Amino acid sequence: MIVTLLGTGTSSGVPLIGCDCVVCRSVDFRDKRLRTSAHVQVAGKSIVIDTGPDFRQQVLRLGLLNLDAVLFTHEHKDHTAGLDEVRAYNFRSGLDMPIYARPTVLAQLEREFAYIFAEYKYPGIPRIVTNVIDNEPFDVAGVQVIPIEVMHHKLPVYGFRIGDFTYLTDLNFISDAELQKVYGTRILILDALRHEEHLSHFALREALALIERIQPERAYLTHISHQMGLHREVNLTLPPNVRLGYDGLQIDL
Repeated sequence: MIVTLLGTGTSSGVPLIGCDCVVCRSVDFRDKRLRTSAHVQVAGKSIVIDTGPDFRQQVLRLGLLNLDAVLFTHEHKDHTAGLDEVRAYNFRSGLDMPIYARPTVLAQLEREFAYIFAEYKYPGIPRIVTNVIDNEPFDVAGVQVIPIEVMHHKLPVYGFRIGDFTYLTDLNFISDAELQKVYGTRILILDALRHEEHLSHFALREALALIERIQPERAYLTHISHQMGLHREVNLTLPPNVRLGYDGLQIDL
């Protein structure tokens, strides 16, 4: 399995117009973060988790020629706005794109991308096949995916476990029952917005405490805002098995 972090930022973590903060002025490519998303290559299949506003730029940068499915964690725009770009994969494969999400997410997508779901299909629009998921394991092109329900303030969000890899973004709470699904993970990708506490995201201290409970071989932090600071400086303060993620990071399992 190869996991690539397509983006590790948030809407307050991407380069901002007119911003002169230390992160925007940084020449370290690891401080240039697009919206949070990941690509999983496993068992010959290509799966993307979330299609944010930067999705087109991310897959072009990766050179991602084939895509078998999209998993959605939740319905916020910074995780869904790039759905239209799957049309390129329709053209390439000649197939409809399977997407997997909970009913509330699919309902939001239908409102925001009404033309995709319209009865009359205008030529050239993205072609998708919707798959409703709940909090039970499901199959994606022969790959088993285990959903993990977490809370993003009051909004339920799904993280996903595939084999020894677990991806948890946009959360500030996970129950003990859901945490049981995470134990034994070798590679953990986890939300950590900034140093200070936040209404709906883990702060760095909270993320590190959860990593200490889970004890993965390696953990990478994602959904990073400018308030976290510079990649190089923050990494110096982290435990040996924890690092800030960065756009384009590839992890071999």
